[in-house]
Amino acid sequence: MITEKDFIPAQYGASLARGTFTWSAPSNIALVKYWGKKPGQIPANPSVSFTLNHCKTITSLAFEKKTSGGHSFDLLFEGQPKEDFKPKIQKFFARIDAYLPFLKDYHFTIDTRNTFPHSSGIASSASGMAALAMNLMQLERALNPEMTDDYFYRKASFLARLGSGSACRSIRGEVVVWGNHADTDGSSDLFGVPFPGTLHENFRNYQDTILLVDKGEKQVSSTVGHELMHGHPYATQRFAQAHENLTHMSRVLESGNLDEFIKIAESEALTLHAMMMTSMPYFILMKPNTLEIINRIWKFRRETNIPVCFTLDAGANVHVLYPENDIAAVLQFIRNELVGYCQNGQYICDTIGFGAEKL
Repeated sequence: MITEKDFIPAQYGASLARGTFTWSAPSNIALVKYWGKKPGQIPANPSVSFTLNHCKTITSLAFEKKTSGGHSFDLLFEGQPKEDFKPKIQKFFARIDAYLPFLKDYHFTIDTRNTFPHSSGIASSASGMAALAMNLMQLERALNPEMTDDYFYRKASFLARLGSGSACRSIRGEVVVWGNHADTDGSSDLFGVPFPGTLHENFRNYQDTILLVDKGEKQVSSTVGHELMHGHPYATQRFAQAHENLTHMSRVLESGNLDEFIKIAESEALTLHAMMMTSMPYFILMKPNTLEIINRIWKFRRETNIPVCFTLDAGANVHVLYPENDIAAVLQFIRNELVGYCQNGQYICDTIGFGAEKL
């Protein structure tokens, strides 16, 4: 069994004075949701997600050896200094310091941008932390050229998790499982693993059109929401349900049963928001337009038998999921009936991707 200690390196065999790396990492959308966590960014239940393709963060990491101690970095967002992002990076560096002992030896310039609109309501913490973790692992690999690919990606996921829990699902694979799960070989609370089964062709190039219902800041952050699962009256049942749904979803992803996929994905989305509405204090992140879109998707599916469904993150936006061969009909439906419920008529077309990429 892999533990945190396995990610603490021995002495490095090489040295590097300066350089620059650039990696992209995508966002992801959970099908079985993780909600609630234990200390150390450990999930209270396992989850599985589709890795996205177009919604990604591109991060360049420039580094130069220095003589003074302590963490030292400049942070740029789209080429401009971004001071309000720095505390999160400082916290991240403090968390991963034991696993990357070279951190205090360099001054870093982190230059990052998103391919999706800033403040669009799409969570950028997963893609952002994943892209940064990939760059840091590229530097460690330069200091330790003997590193295997498996270790490289596993540790990148481990590090990304310490920045943002769901970031560990943005490293490698079309479908990624995170969290100990009895029926998933190799699963771990410490990092995400590519789905070990064979993904059915029905899910190849699966589509995710993201309807931007509300681009404002959420009144309750995901961090606070996770904490409210401590002492939640339905927490125990919810965590058990997630384990069962992950077992069922894994079978569905291999069998290609779209009807069962829809049932689990939509139930999981609504359960996530039910946990918010039954916590203390309680809160609602869905908006009236979120519900209008859901009802129209249900009506469209009943009338056409097209296997289109929705899922939700911890927010108001709606992810519309559907097979590649239904693109024309579903996009026409979105333009005709759903765009009016999006803020400024905005939506983003995405598809399943494969994870982080060195540029």
